[in-house]
Amino acid sequence: MPINKKKTVDSKANQISLPKKTMLGLFDNLLKTRLLDERFRKLYRQGRFAGTYFSAVGQEATTVGPTYGLRDEDIIAPSHREIGANVTKGVPLDKIIAQVYARESSPDKGKSHPCHYGWKAKGVITPSSTLAGQTVVGTGCAMGFKIMKKDNVVLAFFGEGSTSRGGWHEALNYAGIHNLPIVYICQNNLWAESVPSTLQAGIEDFSDRAKAYGFPGITIDGNNVFTVHKTASEAISKARKGEGPTLIECKTYRWYGHSEIDPADYRTQEELEEWKRKDPLQIAEKILMDLKILTTTKREALVEQINQEIDEAIESVEKDAYAAPEEAYIDVYSEQFPVKRVDW
Repeated sequence: MPINKKKTVDSKANQISLPKKTMLGLFDNLLKTRLLDERFRKLYRQGRFAGTYFSAVGQEATTVGPTYGLRDEDIIAPSHREIGANVTKGVPLDKIIAQVYARESSPDKGKSHPCHYGWKAKGVITPSSTLAGQTVVGTGCAMGFKIMKKDNVVLAFFGEGSTSRGGWHEALNYAGIHNLPIVYICQNNLWAESVPSTLQAGIEDFSDRAKAYGFPGITIDGNNVFTVHKTASEAISKARKGEGPTLIECKTYRWYGHSEIDPADYRTQEELEEWKRKDPLQIAEKILMDLKILTTTKREALVEQINQEIDEAIESVEKDAYAAPEEAYIDVYSEQFPVKRVDW
């Protein structure tokens, strides 16, 4: 099996070779993801839900770009920072909010940690807290598509820290051997919680890891949603045609801590400010403005529309009850577990 060399995609060369409708659709989902994400951070500080919250502000393009245009039957294997993938795949906002709020209306009935979004109707696997665990499950789904001779694909999302897990390597090795229809999206935000990428691996580009498994690895600007979408779309098309997996490394950055309880004092303010100047939302907006596709008036109207949608979803979810304690036994075993008091 020939091993394709890693290639780097130039963002400027790819940013305008997309249909106007696609570019506006990408911006719409990028904006909705940002507004919902920032709202969650405020709600957490107001004590409106328990636990913590894992913000993806700053790296939204890495999830919105690959997901846009997928079929409902395509599978997403997410981690805990894939709010953009859920929004773009079409998971209703009230389902996303109910998951964070742990209400009975949540797809997981309040069983999972906040930000473990998932919804069967849109092919989004509910992630586990085990790093790279969803990568293994997603690879299994890709094998299922191949066995059933379906041209559906899987997108597996993870941070660069997950590439240090043994299960991650086993999954990619298996995908390479069996030429599976899966695209692996590595969101290299430079930090695996508080560990810098330089202390995780002796390579600069994590896409180099694909070489060991016999399929292409690509490193791109993860803050240009148009570049990410175009690159991922090409890899998805290749996978649909039975031409195997691709590993795409998106260079990006998360603005806030690992979660809302993390002050992120392990990194410098200079580093943060440098990456904030590469804000994916501002990059996309400037490109659309320069192309005369977006106007300030249209953007303001879109913000108002999205905020209203978020307001209505929050109001609805906050009226929902929490799941009953007995719900913890449901959807765990193939046969319903008998719920009764046991006197030891």
